[in-house]
Amino acid sequence: MMPKERYVKLKEYLSEENPVFLDVIEKYRALDSVAHDLGFLSLKETYTSHISWWPMISILGTFSAGKSTFVNDYVTQTVQQTGNQAIDDKFTVICYGNNTQAVTLPGLALDADPRFPFYNISDEVNKVDPGEGSRVNLYLQLKTLNSPKLKGKILIDSPGFDADSQRDAILRITSHIVEMSDLVLIFFDARHPEPGAMRDTLKHLVATTLAHKDANKVLYILNQIDTTAKEDNLEDVIGSWQRALAQEGLISGNFFGIYNEDAAITVEDNARLQRLKGKRDNDHARILERMDNVGIERAYRIVKTLVDRAKEMAEEQIPLLHESLQNIRRNVWWSNLLAALLLLSGLGVLQWQFHWFHTPTDLLTGGAVVVLILFGVHLKAGRFFTAKETEKWKEKRPDMARAIQHNTSWWRLLFGYGAHWKKGAKAKLNTLIVQGQEAIQQLNDQFVSPSGSQSNTPK
Repeated sequence: MMPKERYVKLKEYLSEENPVFLDVIEKYRALDSVAHDLGFLSLKETYTSHISWWPMISILGTFSAGKSTFVNDYVTQTVQQTGNQAIDDKFTVICYGNNTQAVTLPGLALDADPRFPFYNISDEVNKVDPGEGSRVNLYLQLKTLNSPKLKGKILIDSPGFDADSQRDAILRITSHIVEMSDLVLIFFDARHPEPGAMRDTLKHLVATTLAHKDANKVLYILNQIDTTAKEDNLEDVIGSWQRALAQEGLISGNFFGIYNEDAAITVEDNARLQRLKGKRDNDHARILERMDNVGIERAYRIVKTLVDRAKEMAEEQIPLLHESLQNIRRNVWWSNLLAALLLLSGLGVLQWQFHWFHTPTDLLTGGAVVVLILFGVHLKAGRFFTAKETEKWKEKRPDMARAIQHNTSWWRLLFGYGAHWKKGAKAKLNTLIVQGQEAIQQLNDQFVSPSGSQSNTPK
């Protein structure tokens, strides 16, 4: 889907949800335009495809950590199978549907539908696991269910996670989910294994979430804490998991302890039961509150992403691109100078030894040959140093590699490096940053009313 078509579809979807979004979409269009001009995005790409415009909650975690049970409890229906062993090895996207019973659709339904955050995910899978993109049905499925809890949001239940045994495709999809989600719930099992026995899994999950700029959207949940009642060591168990997470870099974060009351063990000591229940009720209520407010958080996140990308382009991408182009230009002109000196020296020797140039016509012909040779050297040197600079960025920053290639085509090598850049690129980005901040203020006007007026309450 081309960017123009995506803008139209987004407007159709969001026209009745929140009028602020319609203006924000135009700001994304302006941001895309700057990125297209500078080469950070291809003309077929748009930053609107890098975020979810639908409120999205992902649920990740280890095997038998109670993820599916939590989902079933949340939607008040049995939509996911549960058990102590791995039940499903697919990512399940769950959204609202008109059917009273859950309807399961293949992963292709997600990969081919631009309304979902997994549009063209097969291309991402192919990048890390060539050929696996065509087998997207092995990794994804879509379930629809008539549950009021699902209205206005998407849930994603992940397969049990084990960093040691996961394929690259699973790890890539996991990273994609964390990037796109408005809220990420990561479940751990208070029963087993001990934190130290799953170091690699902890390391990957924590590293994946810490790398994201908005780590506040990640909730770490220790499930089935009722199993600590027998030893009466709730605080010790929670402490050991928090220390294990801290060792992987999570110095601070949202950490919760819960259990499912329907599946809980019998606790005869009333004092222990009340202490566990108090912890569970408080943390469970806070988790549900975050889930219920995901639409509001998503609204702010969409605007914040616009501002962050504009700042990144103005403060990081453009300076890096300018530096790379300057390196190419410097190397090319040193090559030109060296070639010119060698040519002039050679011509001087020829004139001294053989007296080649007798007439003005001879001089003009010799000059034309020199210009053609220098032009060829200029182009070849440009291609060589462009390829060298592009290779430096190819793996760690594909956007930079693309922009370098975009700014060093043959005619740009001839007429100047980066001469086509609009002088107002940074000014446009700064304008978008200001407009993004104004959009946040408009959202505040919808959700915040210090005066107590009812006119600002959202629809």
